[in-house]
Amino acid sequence: MPSQLYNILVPIDFNARNRWAITKAIELSNSFGCNIHLVHVRSSRDKMFTRHTGQETAYRKLELLRAEYKQQLCGNGRIEISVLSGNHSQQLLQYIQKYEMDLVITGLSRFNLLHRVASAVSISRLATKSQLPVLAVRSSGLVCHYKKIVLPVSGEVPIRQIRLAALLGRAFRSTVYFVSLRQHADGENKNLLAQALEVVQSISTVPVQSFLLEGKNLAQSTLDFSRKINADLIMVNPVRDFQLPGLWNRITNKLISYASRIPVVTVASGGNREA
Repeated sequence: MPSQLYNILVPIDFNARNRWAITKAIELSNSFGCNIHLVHVRSSRDKMFTRHTGQETAYRKLELLRAEYKQQLCGNGRIEISVLSGNHSQQLLQYIQKYEMDLVITGLSRFNLLHRVASAVSISRLATKSQLPVLAVRSSGLVCHYKKIVLPVSGEVPIRQIRLAALLGRAFRSTVYFVSLRQHADGENKNLLAQALEVVQSISTVPVQSFLLEGKNLAQSTLDFSRKINADLIMVNPVRDFQLPGLWNRITNKLISYASRIPVVTVASGGNREA
């Protein structure tokens, strides 16, 4: 996890949800001075049927987006644009590695179930394979700050989430809230929250609080707690613990990202980036 944000990737498919992601990227760029990369991936099928015409059209659309949002930048950050062709996830992963991205931001649909199911899978997969944080935002989650960051703890001390929380916390003068289920407070996880507190305090002066929550599902309890305190950001790991309970939620792969009006950033546990 970087100690600074230098490059933010925003995948573009020219839907309204892209604008929510770009707006959030602009806010972070104005705080950290980082560059924003607007990247559109055309499938091989699109390339076959439309040849260069489709690529030129996509590039012109990206130019219009850049011209529109460039006026909102007030720091040293730039907006870069690219049109790629091929498999969507593979092209994004290659771009991430080649240009050393630090964060991915994606917009969420309001009502499109198919997009939600597909995006739930792609967010988790992209976070895991790229080893980058993937921030999912919707139109109702465009806060201009991260004063209250909620970080659920389960199974192990979330080092990478802690580092990102510390980075954002320093910039926005945040308070980080560690939460875990009360039933996890015994046995080998007894000191997990205390260990998490020690880690964040060793690398940052960001204020930290910890809470044991009632309930049987960490995702649902985290969501309820975050709503109660009016949190601005939730950090999760792309694992089963952060899938909401219930048969329908399992069928639709409903991660906490899609039930939350609060922005959710998915951060993989660790390891090296892989293509």
